[in-house]
Amino acid sequence: MTALDHTIALHICVLTVSDSRSLETDSSGDYLARALGDAGHTVAERALLPDDRYAMRALVSKWIADPAIDGILVTGGTGFTGRDSTPEALRPLLDKEMPGFGELFRAISFEEIGTSSLQSRAFAGLANATFVFALPGSTSACRTAWEKIIRQQLDARTKPCNLATIRPRLKE
Repeated sequence: MTALDHTIALHICVLTVSDSRSLETDSSGDYLARALGDAGHTVAERALLPDDRYAMRALVSKWIADPAIDGILVTGGTGFTGRDSTPEALRPLLDKEMPGFGELFRAISFEEIGTSSLQSRAFAGLANATFVFALPGSTSACRTAWEKIIRQQLDARTKPCNLATIRPRLKE
């Protein structure tokens, strides 16, 4: 059996950005952590921060710098209201953006929520060979992103390419 014939267990951090939730009431972070475990991945660390761009940058920078972390899923702070600042906080950390993720997420979301999908600023990219996905804060949006896009990209069996098998080459 080769590495491509089975799932590669990745170490992924989950960050919830919210001014109103706690870890006890964080259904989106709970969903993502459970989904990662069900897919055979390890939740390396989980955190909840208020919508503060500098606190986000500090924590995500720490995770990006850790060679043991393969990826980061961030939920919350991607809308237009209030203090939403996840894109402004994290985009400067990216070495490369993955524009197809945001485009595909909004196209899929349009089928579910109509033109409200235009208000999503979901995005993804790579930083220090670590993938970063920034998702809306709703559990249904996290479920859409996970089930329709991210799960397959973290599965080494997805053809013709996936993030699980490309990550070692990104480190070279």
